[in-house]
Amino acid sequence: MTARDILLKFENQHILIVGDVMLDRYLTGTVSRISPEAPVPVVLQRTTDDRLGGAANVALNIRALGATPILCSVVGEDADGRALERMLPAAGMATEGLIFSETRKTTVKTRVLGNNQQMLRIDQEDDHDLSEWEEQALINCVLSLLANNPVQAVIFQDYNKGVLTPAVIEAVLPEARRRGILTAVDPKKHNFFAFWGADLFKPNLKEIRDSVPFQVLPEIASLKLASEYLRKKLDQRITMITLSEKGLFLESQKEASLYPTVARNVADVSGAGDTVISVASLGLAVGLELPLVAALSNLAGGQVCEYPGVVPVQREILEVEFDHWLQENI
Repeated sequence: MTARDILLKFENQHILIVGDVMLDRYLTGTVSRISPEAPVPVVLQRTTDDRLGGAANVALNIRALGATPILCSVVGEDADGRALERMLPAAGMATEGLIFSETRKTTVKTRVLGNNQQMLRIDQEDDHDLSEWEEQALINCVLSLLANNPVQAVIFQDYNKGVLTPAVIEAVLPEARRRGILTAVDPKKHNFFAFWGADLFKPNLKEIRDSVPFQVLPEIASLKLASEYLRKKLDQRITMITLSEKGLFLESQKEASLYPTVARNVADVSGAGDTVISVASLGLAVGLELPLVAALSNLAGGQVCEYPGVVPVQREILEVEFDHWLQENI
């Protein structure tokens, strides 16, 4: 089987993404002097670039891989929320899962770049939990989308911005399981142990270290202990722990392995986790074996790190790299 054969399987998949969406805004310019007002560089702004971020970047990766993303989240009833709404159709995605709130801000991460170096990041956000009304509106929206679309997987993409509340998780995850739909979680600290019974649980090493009561090293024996601890708490089927430049750890109750990454010229790690959860979820949804899921995830996550800013995976490049991996390993 070739890389193209495997990637073609993704095209029949419908993936529901629930979580925190945001805009990644880049103000780019040049620096040639220091401000006379304070010892800081003066950036002469040349361009402004808005990109889909957070759960919206997961949806963008799903779309880039040929599958159909269905994005569901809550944004502010503000100019940034409406800008995000306009960006989705331009990226080939529907807006039916967006809920607009008059009491929340749309999350915007603004990065100021001068001479191709990030000088400053400014965050605009509300990170408190959704109100009861917003929770119910989101739950109703998700349940309606599940009932009316042939969904093969649900991805919970948490950035601690308040969308994935315990009530939302407790309503959606069991319903997906009841329908026989694969569930995948990219967790953050606040509700780390709320995702009971997920098929795939994908924290990074820092999130693991922040959440278990013992030291975790990027070594297979230590990572297996962490995964076993999580299984007692969460009863997840598969654990994937991303390890930055060391690759990833992937474990089920039948097998556990460390998968090293390919050496890259890293420009920016922003959004790599979004890409990994997208590829891993699609791989599991179409029934790929764990070593193939790990290889694809590593290659895709590494690819996006070679580009500045948050970008989706490029399927054509992934196909070529995956073919090389298959020739060398299968």
